[in-house]
Amino acid sequence: MHFCLTGQYTPRALNAILENPTTNRQEAARKLIEAAGGKLVSMYSVATDGPGVLVIFEVPDPSAAPAISGLTVTAGTLQNVKLTRLFTQDEIKQVRQNAAKLRSSYTPPGS
Repeated sequence: MHFCLTGQYTPRALNAILENPTTNRQEAARKLIEAAGGKLVSMYSVATDGPGVLVIFEVPDPSAAPAISGLTVTAGTLQNVKLTRLFTQDEIKQVRQNAAKLRSSYTPPGS
């Protein structure tokens, strides 16, 4: 399963990065994700709402994603974290097929 994690670095983390500007945050992310049995797909720095990060990763166990997200917050690295489940086009095709099968079983409000 693929996930997108976004967040802003905390002031403490930014100070640590400025003290060691060659630090490799991508390697730190890769190590954590791989420890959870996953794979880092891509990682970007973003400037929206302050210096931050956007990480796309995959993990076989969906409970690993919130664990990864939570660790970055409790370690004081990131704040305002958002975790989003991403779906491949094949997965969305399956979702649409399931919705089509279930459509006749649902009664919308006012009907």
